[in-house]
Amino acid sequence: MVETAKQRTPTIKDPVIILIEPQLPENIGMVARAMANFGLTELRLVNPRAKFPCKKANATARRAGHVIKSTVVFKTLHHAVSDLNYVLATTARARHGFKPVSSAAEAAYTLRLCAQNKEKTGILFGRECFGLSNDEISLADGIITFPVSTAFTTSLNIAQAVLLMSYEWMKSSLEKETQTCFRSPSVARADKDILHGFFSWIEARLDVRGYFRPPERKETMITNLRAVLTRAGFSNAEIRLLRGVISSLDRFSFQRQHGSDAPERKGMMGKYQSDQ
Repeated sequence: MVETAKQRTPTIKDPVIILIEPQLPENIGMVARAMANFGLTELRLVNPRAKFPCKKANATARRAGHVIKSTVVFKTLHHAVSDLNYVLATTARARHGFKPVSSAAEAAYTLRLCAQNKEKTGILFGRECFGLSNDEISLADGIITFPVSTAFTTSLNIAQAVLLMSYEWMKSSLEKETQTCFRSPSVARADKDILHGFFSWIEARLDVRGYFRPPERKETMITNLRAVLTRAGFSNAEIRLLRGVISSLDRFSFQRQHGSDAPERKGMMGKYQSDQ
């Protein structure tokens, strides 16, 4: 049987997400959804303003109902962090000389080191209206802050902040930061003889239509055209497709050159012009 992400036993303990006095149940649901997207499952609430659990939180959580269902509510922050060994607090305000400050990426790395040492970790997120108090931050081991635009003074929505940290936590587990869940299929480049044949084929059609003007620039134009077609990295199938498209257009094109000195057009093109 193929092993799925849900069936794997985590090698280390993920950080606990702790929300201090969240006001809107919708935000709690969106936090749960953000967590679930990056594999976090343990959510704790300290004295939420609205009754919890509730339908609004479940509605915005979407498929993260398992996070909502396992959420634990505490009356005080002291109780919420009592079983944790290392806690970081998020804040947008400068707290000079207050606690060590790190970026989200640095914090995720530190949290992972702690977790590898079998320490239980947590991340504090403040109220929607004014964040965390100094007293609450004093219970944390350090501060996390995000490099947001100084031109926009409003702080991040709580779910956005949780999303950023959840993402950094998952990214810290990857062997390479550029690692993705899936990649575009690898397509072999066209054989050179097929590519060069395509060059000759399309250049001949452009030449008969008088495209290469003035004549003294023809060599440069051909060089530039070949550079464009080579840079695209077409496969054999894609070159066949392009040949088919151009051949289809050929059937509806005047076969002589299109310059100002071209002879009078007849047939289909002449009829087309008279209809305009």
